[in-house]
Amino acid sequence: MTKDLLIASIGLSLFIICPRMAGMVHVIAKHSQASLFYTALYGTVIAIPLVLLMVAVFEKFGVWGALAFCVLTDILSALFMKEISIKAGVETIVIAIFVIIGVKVAPYVTNFFVR
Repeated sequence: MTKDLLIASIGLSLFIICPRMAGMVHVIAKHSQASLFYTALYGTVIAIPLVLLMVAVFEKFGVWGALAFCVLTDILSALFMKEISIKAGVETIVIAIFVIIGVKVAPYVTNFFVR
């Protein structure tokens, strides 16, 4: 494993742990009797092919395709958790808009600060 791959992989692993993950842990704890540890473990294993699929979608269709895939997985997650509602759908769209804005704006902001 090269140094760049190791650093990039560690960066991704730390990025995956995010506020949305904490929110899902809260939803699971609130609405089920499932073990959070085993839910996290099995969910991580199930997520591995989904992350690879998202990367393939991104490679073929760009950020818009990957974003559509991620919104779809958010909706499927809500359906599985029986938490789907108009509010959840609107929140998913708002989050998607902020993500796409962030992806598009980040290079410009970075170029402003780092030359």
